[in-house]
Amino acid sequence: MKGVHFHLCFALLALASSLASAYDPSPLQDICVAIDDLKNGVFVNGKFCKDPKLAKPEDFFFSGLDKPGNTANQVGSNVTNVDVNQIPGLNTLGISAVRIDYAPHGLIPPHTHPRASEILVVLEGTLYVGFVTSIQLNNTLIAKVLKKGDVFVFPFGMIHFQFNIGKTNAVAIAGLSSQNPGVITIANTIFGAKPPINPDFLGRAFQLNVNVVKSLQEKLWTSN
Repeated sequence: MKGVHFHLCFALLALASSLASAYDPSPLQDICVAIDDLKNGVFVNGKFCKDPKLAKPEDFFFSGLDKPGNTANQVGSNVTNVDVNQIPGLNTLGISAVRIDYAPHGLIPPHTHPRASEILVVLEGTLYVGFVTSIQLNNTLIAKVLKKGDVFVFPFGMIHFQFNIGKTNAVAIAGLSSQNPGVITIANTIFGAKPPINPDFLGRAFQLNVNVVKSLQEKLWTSN
């Protein structure tokens, strides 16, 4: 009997620990629709909340996720965000979603979400996806080819990517564990920082010729 109690307590502690370590704070009320009105709102979770009695269906609604995004760009992909900025009612709920469109050979470059883990569902096409673990696990690449109906998870903080290896367009939907997950695209962040990071330092850090670093910085500054 003691063993049963021990395992029950252990399970409860593990659950409590996982909830306590969640990045987005748990809501303290039924709804907290985000508004930008400083006079009539209460600041919670990075947004001001309107009076719950004034909430309406549109606060919890988004339309258009069925529409393809424009992939005519350098990376051949487009991300349609559905976070707290599109659905104010997501405030304090700790979730969001995106639609990702990929042209043939289009990609989502290596990036990370500073506030979320991610689960990806392929709706159309064939994607090569993966993430790289931290130095704790020897920077191991964990990758897989996904087809329609396949699901893949990117753990919190891991650098990850997606690449359309098919000859047709691809589409995926992803869920993220934050109302505002953010994104840090590795190359753009490092070589496109404003003001620029010292190219001599970056050359040593990435084992690149300084002229190559300067060229990358110039390209990213020009494209932005």
